[in-house]
Amino acid sequence: MELKNCDPEISEAIKNEEKRLNDCLTLIPSENFTSKAVLKALGSVLTNKYSEGYPEKRYYGGNKFIDEVEILAVERAKKLFGVPHANVQPYSGSPANLAVYLALCNAGDTIMGQNLPDGGHLTHGWKASISGKYFKSVLYHVKSDGYLDIEEIRNLAKENQPKIIWIGATAYVRKLPFKEMAEIADEINAYLIADISHIAGLIVSGMHASPKDYAHIITTTTHKTLRGPRGAIIMVTEKGLKKDLELAEKIDRAVFPGLQGGPHNHQTAAIAVALKEATTQEFKEYGKQIIKNSKALVEELIKNNIKLVSNGTENHMILIDLTPYGNGMGIFLQEACDLAGITLNKNTIPNEHSSPFYPSGVRLGTPAVTTRGMKEGEMKLIGSFIAKIIDEIKNYVLPNIGEIKKEVLELCRRFPLDIKGELNGG
Repeated sequence: MELKNCDPEISEAIKNEEKRLNDCLTLIPSENFTSKAVLKALGSVLTNKYSEGYPEKRYYGGNKFIDEVEILAVERAKKLFGVPHANVQPYSGSPANLAVYLALCNAGDTIMGQNLPDGGHLTHGWKASISGKYFKSVLYHVKSDGYLDIEEIRNLAKENQPKIIWIGATAYVRKLPFKEMAEIADEINAYLIADISHIAGLIVSGMHASPKDYAHIITTTTHKTLRGPRGAIIMVTEKGLKKDLELAEKIDRAVFPGLQGGPHNHQTAAIAVALKEATTQEFKEYGKQIIKNSKALVEELIKNNIKLVSNGTENHMILIDLTPYGNGMGIFLQEACDLAGITLNKNTIPNEHSSPFYPSGVRLGTPAVTTRGMKEGEMKLIGSFIAKIIDEIKNYVLPNIGEIKKEVLELCRRFPLDIKGELNGG
């Protein structure tokens, strides 16, 4: 039975989302469009099979073809990224990073990662994440120019002696300094974990350096610039195996049975398809065009006197700093762009003075519009659209909730409740 007959409500929601994607400009840098081949694998009968364990070591029968799929995905990941070991079973990026902690750390161990408002990721030690709750998290920052503060990182590492150091970000517009970070990690005998989730597609297309010679472990999501399904891969490098011969086995045990049950086989197949697509010349050209487009978009935004974090970009991502118009303006630009059919996301900026719910910046990127075939000319047009929208909303201000709260408190104190006895006596 067709979906529209079986479940018309879900069918209608999917149809509406297809229309939204067609009619809007997707500028969220962590979003992209998969190929039809990836979607076909993702929606295949492989979703029906349970296959706890690893190829040829399953806890269920009937996994002959599932094993073939997973072996293909693993071998393609190893070849594409130049590593000796890959695990393609993590359900997504955050569980993959959690598996790294389980493999290497005990609760209370010291870890280091990039501060979230400075562009880091939740799972690299931010206080709201399990990574910031279960481990002693030391966070490093960017300098006023938007580049990572290598000297601060070195000093923090020496002082705190973390067991692992993360290099990787969710909102960092410059190239990641893998070599410099490796020198710091090696000096204190820490594991260096490179989270390349945002730049994996740029790495395999030759537009960003690889961490394979510097990090001990590499984690990545498989969507974003890699243009696959939502999923993740954990890879162990030659350097990682030299540091610990059992590192690959530790990672595998952390994923299963440590954190997960049966892998999502349809997702594994779709990852395999995306990895094969990433080997093509067309994908290399795609990676080059992502960078060309981000540079063109930056040029147009700067031409329109829009302030950017770090005053530019070296990857697929751009951060607009709206503090010239006041703090907390990111939500206004996000919602206004939504109304105009431009999808981007509010985001904190370095030295953020507002909350993550009302941050002072927005994050945008070029992977999805590049997939649609847009080039530099279209980026200039998009930049002009955003500039016009900023001009429309620049005089909006957030209400001063703190002042209102004071007035509410004053009003409440004028009309006190006679409940003291009830509270004290139960």
